[in-house]
Amino acid sequence: MRDNTGCTVFLCPEGTVASVDVRGPAPGSREAALLQPTKPTADINAVMLTGGSAFGMATADGAMRWLAERDIGHTTPIRKVPLVPTAVVYDLFFNMGQTLPDAEMGYAACEAAIENSGMQGNVGAGAGVTVGKWGGFPGFMKGGFGMASHQVGEVVVFAAAVVNAVGDVVADDGSVLAGSINEDGSFRVAQNPFRLFGGSSPTNITNTTLVVVATNAALTKVQCHRLAQRAHDGMAMAIRPIHTTHDGDTAYGISTGNIDVPFDWVANIGAEMVAQAIRNGVTHAETVHGVMGLG
Repeated sequence: MRDNTGCTVFLCPEGTVASVDVRGPAPGSREAALLQPTKPTADINAVMLTGGSAFGMATADGAMRWLAERDIGHTTPIRKVPLVPTAVVYDLFFNMGQTLPDAEMGYAACEAAIENSGMQGNVGAGAGVTVGKWGGFPGFMKGGFGMASHQVGEVVVFAAAVVNAVGDVVADDGSVLAGSINEDGSFRVAQNPFRLFGGSSPTNITNTTLVVVATNAALTKVQCHRLAQRAHDGMAMAIRPIHTTHDGDTAYGISTGNIDVPFDWVANIGAEMVAQAIRNGVTHAETVHGVMGLG
């Protein structure tokens, strides 16, 4: 992370199965086609979430190099090829696009990755993100990176989110936690309850919420795809509006284990953890260059 941009990597154990579901009309992604349930390859080696818009795809090259140095990757006749699905957010505002995540940052993220990290808010891919842009500029608030998890018996369901939404982030009761604000600090939704905004708004193509839902339950690739689909339910619980023309919302479903439990257990918990991770992302976000955060 540097100059209000960054990346977040999830290093996956051997045998990890994954899929992806992209609902937003303005996504930026790598290996999304490979993760579709109709494709035979099921295993991946890492997931990268990054700032920098399309420039940030370069972080995956650094992760690939880190994995290749450790002989980690998908087996082919010649050599192992690391598979690093990647999704990006647009976060060029704070540094005006002068600093971009690159391969070295992706490599450094792998070097710095630790198990059970508790860092949230303005970290990694959450460093430069914002929310509540449906009301235009100024008036948005700081978004961030959030996590949540829940355990039932031996089964753990974990969610992480990079919150860079055009919409407001809301609590369980629908009240706004962070979003579009008036000059006096009140939320604009009070005057515009349907959050209507114009097609020529400066919010165009500058938003995306990225989510990873992972579990140690045994899931097939098709079930991982269904888990990714259900993750979007969690987005809808916590962000209003979601999946707009100006968002590239993307969710990954990941299985790292072999515990046999009903799929709906995992999916139900997963959706709730996504909503909680999104709320945690803005709750821990700190003010940057006058853009108000809650942290």
